[in-house]
Amino acid sequence: MSVIELVDVIKQYDNGAEPITALEEVTFQATHGEMVTIIGPSGSGKSTLLNMIGLLDTPTTGHVRLNGREVTNCTPDELTEERRSEIGFVFQDYHLLPMLTATENVELPTMWKTDIDRRDRAVDLLTRVGLGDRLTHKPTQLSGGQRQRVAIARALINEPDILLADEPTGNLDQDTGATILDELTRLKQAEDIAIVAVTHDKQLVEYADRVVELVDGRITT
Repeated sequence: MSVIELVDVIKQYDNGAEPITALEEVTFQATHGEMVTIIGPSGSGKSTLLNMIGLLDTPTTGHVRLNGREVTNCTPDELTEERRSEIGFVFQDYHLLPMLTATENVELPTMWKTDIDRRDRAVDLLTRVGLGDRLTHKPTQLSGGQRQRVAIARALINEPDILLADEPTGNLDQDTGATILDELTRLKQAEDIAIVAVTHDKQLVEYADRVVELVDGRITT
């Protein structure tokens, strides 16, 4: 069964005249243990597709299913809960809070929970991504690659089934990018999660199990 599935999704935005179609009858899926890379020119609808997969937006028509459950017509509160429990996000600019340590940044998505083991999981995740000696360091004390590893650990803190990455190597040099991609590949297998990444980086494409190309809101491959 697919972790995430979009079926015949159309997304239109009203600009006051005639609607703008960002996605046109898109069907997409990703399964456990798979890395899917989404490529395409600027304006092709990649960000809209990632938002749809991440339940940050809803389709005009079509269906979205998460772990086989129809979530197309969920309320905003229900979608928030689905994101918290099932989806992790990694951004190009890391989005770490500068006043918090690496461990505290990783813990952040669990602050609404009462689990007493969240600190232990944060430490474990940081250790697994090679930052066991940087637990109390703040973002300004970390390199770009280290900050991205903190962001990856944070995305995994709630044990999601799918990890979404928006240009995860965009701010990194080639060697550091390769290290991050090696880490994502290892975590994909260790955590048995689906990874969906939007990128312009040919290096990331080489690590993908499957490449999806989006042109003018349509999947062409």
